Amino acid sequence: MLRPATAADFPFIHGLASRPDYAVYITDEDDAALAAYLADPASRLLIWEVAGKQAGFALFCEIGDPAGRVELRRLALDAAGKGQGQVFLRALVDHGFGQLGAARLWLDASSENLRAQAVYERAGFTLEGRLRQHWYRPSVGRVVDLMLFGILREEWESLEPLGPRA
Repeated sequence: MLRPATAADFPFIHGLASRPDYAVYITDEDDAALAAYLADPASRLLIWEVAGKQAGFALFCEIGDPAGRVELRRLALDAAGKGQGQVFLRALVDHGFGQLGAARLWLDASSENLRAQAVYERAGFTLEGRLRQHWYRPSVGRVVDLMLFGILREEWESLEPLGPRA
């Protein structure tokens, strides 16, 4: 289940974003930045719960863009590598199109995050481009390429549903 995040969720979000397996791929923003997302009508910071417990978080941005694009800017799963990635990502994709009305959903990934890239492609995203030497990652001390992925509403509609669509 996805629900809106609150300030009480910030420690959980920081805990995931600062984990060694995530810190090289995602940015841990301070509480002021997270609070700004909560206040921004063009953003949704969400918590994914499984059995009533926090299991992941995601940040959608660009909601309301005239072109209908919505960015899935950040996502992290507490139990990565345990087979929940596809279910989590599908819940996010369904939310982006079903609840947020996206015509196009896009996200990016570090060129070094091969696991995430494989999950995105299995979920129906298409690799649309590579920004070479684009993203400086302080945690690894170097610049990495950024991979751009997208999925269109028509492509989402053609996917087999994992559950009821909104």
